[in-house]
Amino acid sequence: MLRKIKNGIFLFYLLASSVLILLPLAHILFSVSVNGLPVLVGRGMEFLTSTLPGPNKPGGGIFPAIFGTFTMVFLSSLIGIPLAILAGVFIAEYPKSIISNLARPLMLIMLEFPTILVGLFVMVVVVIPMGTFSAIAGAIALAIIMLPYVTTYTEQAMRTVPESYKEGAYALGLKKARVVFAITMRLARKGILTGMLIGMAKVAGETAPLIFTAGIAWRSIGGINEPTGAIPLWIYYLVQQPYANYHEIAWGAAFILMLIFLAVFLPVRLMMVRS
Repeated sequence: MLRKIKNGIFLFYLLASSVLILLPLAHILFSVSVNGLPVLVGRGMEFLTSTLPGPNKPGGGIFPAIFGTFTMVFLSSLIGIPLAILAGVFIAEYPKSIISNLARPLMLIMLEFPTILVGLFVMVVVVIPMGTFSAIAGAIALAIIMLPYVTTYTEQAMRTVPESYKEGAYALGLKKARVVFAITMRLARKGILTGMLIGMAKVAGETAPLIFTAGIAWRSIGGINEPTGAIPLWIYYLVQQPYANYHEIAWGAAFILMLIFLAVFLPVRLMMVRS
């Protein structure tokens, strides 16, 4: 009898803890949906294709922010993902080398590194020499932030491939490069893709580093060497304004950002469940 009571208390504690953990997430999803969805529905495609209106003016949208976000995520992926995958492959294939022993803890540190410091670093080495904020500066900052996520997942995915597959390939006379890129990486592709998507989802919602690198563009779309907008950056600035229509646009932008994150995160979860 006493054992059943203890078991019931333990199960209740687990259930209560799970609910408490999920409540903040549920509150965020509910609040953003309740406040942001009506803005998107009420304004329709105009919200996605037009620019920021004047204070207390009707209509308007967040197209420059959407364009800027996708531009910087695309550029940061072009910069960061190849470097991160190569780094992950090297750490997995040469785990006892000095470089791997230095890179592995460095990647773990960068996972928790304050991203605002990354923005300050890129501002010093890119923005100040260029003399202007720009999309490319923002993309470089996001690529640095993306790097440890893709590297870590790539290393872990490569380590899950059984050694027997590699030994069989070597027995057939294949070179190491062919074994790594044609066999090992092919078998680890789900884990590598998961890391890529998580890295992209992470940088899509970053705000702090973009304050010091991307600048802000409200009503125009420039080149990659010019200031650009971003959805999280717009949200950060709009909520500080005293205008009701800007607050509505901020809620709508938050809802769009949440949809982008879920569009990336849900496939990742499905891949992890199936693998």
